Amino acid sequence: MKTFYFLLLFTSLSLNSINAQLLNKQERFTRQDTLRGSITPEREWWDLTYYHLDIKVDPEKKYISGKNTIQYKVLNSNNVMQIDLQPPLKLTKVIQGEEELAIKHDGNAHFITLNQPQNINSINSIDVYYEGHPKEAIRAPWDGGISWKKDTNGNHFIASSCQGLGASVWWPCKDHMYDEVDSMLISVNIPDKLTNVSNGRLRLVEQIGDSKTFHWIVKNPINNYGVNINIGDYVNFTEVYDGMAGNLDMNYYVLRDNLEKAKEHFKDVPKMMKAFEHWFGQYPFYRDSYKLVEVPYLGMEHQSSVTYGNQYKKGYLGNDLSGTGWGLKFDFIIIHESGHEWFANNITNKDVADMWIHESFTSYSENLFIEYYYGKKAGSEYVIGTRKNITNDRPIIGIYNVNKEGSIDMYFKGANILHTLRQLIEDDEKWRQILRKMNITFYHQTVSSEQIENFLSEQTGIDLTAFFNQYLRTIKVPTLEYHIDGKSLEYRWRNIVDKFDMPIQIKVNETDHWLFPKSDWNTFTSENKIETFEVDPNFYVESKKI
Repeated sequence: MKTFYFLLLFTSLSLNSINAQLLNKQERFTRQDTLRGSITPEREWWDLTYYHLDIKVDPEKKYISGKNTIQYKVLNSNNVMQIDLQPPLKLTKVIQGEEELAIKHDGNAHFITLNQPQNINSINSIDVYYEGHPKEAIRAPWDGGISWKKDTNGNHFIASSCQGLGASVWWPCKDHMYDEVDSMLISVNIPDKLTNVSNGRLRLVEQIGDSKTFHWIVKNPINNYGVNINIGDYVNFTEVYDGMAGNLDMNYYVLRDNLEKAKEHFKDVPKMMKAFEHWFGQYPFYRDSYKLVEVPYLGMEHQSSVTYGNQYKKGYLGNDLSGTGWGLKFDFIIIHESGHEWFANNITNKDVADMWIHESFTSYSENLFIEYYYGKKAGSEYVIGTRKNITNDRPIIGIYNVNKEGSIDMYFKGANILHTLRQLIEDDEKWRQILRKMNITFYHQTVSSEQIENFLSEQTGIDLTAFFNQYLRTIKVPTLEYHIDGKSLEYRWRNIVDKFDMPIQIKVNETDHWLFPKSDWNTFTSENKIETFEVDPNFYVESKKI
């Protein structure tokens, strides 16, 4: 999650149509965007199976060096492989067997010619060596890279963050969301007095002279941007959570001076786990545990190594993003970033154009957390309150194959889309079971928006094609136009896509009714003269009396 979005102001784009808007943006894309964002022929022929990222981090020089052993399964015959690494880092050599391989460098993409036979279904590996000064994150996690900071005691405080920009900003990899590595080992050598925390479980700490190497093993599939390093003067405390799949180890790594503060403040974590296992089902990474790690930036959903920098405040840096008061009942970063363990890390988009799968469901998880502890009305008030942040600047779904995400509205608008969908189902338990089944059906998978849309249509029993076309692919907000004359209410949908016919609940004279508007006028007749009329605010729509 790019957590900065809440505090930015957005300028609406004044284009004549969505198509013109997309074409305008598409003209700016480069060959590098295509190499980064598409499943190139040099990517599609091989499947990731294992990484061993083995690096040395020099805090004084802000320098990283080492290698990544990339194991893969051959799917189709080919001998050219694309590996991604962004300047100013340098890919220095690639070895297969004992042979150094030829490399063609093309910006962030590096094309390696393999000399050994690449037989279909065989498992092979290469060692990719690299070094250099990685891009420094100036305002992480917005611009991404490595944050080279110091704590108040003068100790190095370092962390990676790279959503959108890509993991290749700090290590060489197959940097596309569609292919997650099955498992990996992360070995990080650092000066003796510091601690490195990465994903998964700590296998070994190896003393090497005046330095230490921390070996972290990840046993579950993981996306590239979810891999992280966090280096600092950390202290650790733990607890065991009695969860759906048994005992879940929960580890907390914080700066030494913040230990007592964290022990109190992080009580939101087991509360989060209880609420989210209720709504979404089993935490997806029991084998790798759950960690919350303090970092020198706001936070990010690194898998089993969620990072935290919300200054030990409730809300978002002490602010309520909903304006309702409910947003100060929890630490936003703990709840939101941990929610990504289900939506982003368990269920992952194949293309960042479909990032709404990550951010809409996770933003929606915030009001489900509120609902679990404070009731349905409170949860609804929270998500409805966030609508003031919606911009409708461009569609939520981005542009495919060029590493281009959609509008920032994937957060607040996305949450309200899902809240609206829940109203159509009229069965809260059914809705909860759909969310849980979603995390089972797509367990540890990369998916497309189409897959998620089809799943929700099938599970709800509602054809949601026009619903998603309306809300995900346009900036149009459905508008209920209506006219009241005595006992008669005339109504229709305006500002809609073709075939949009979403039912909506209204209140006439304090009594609830369902309307079934279309683009043509229809009439509702009340038993008595219509004195009051209200559209249910749980639906993300506009209304206009004419």
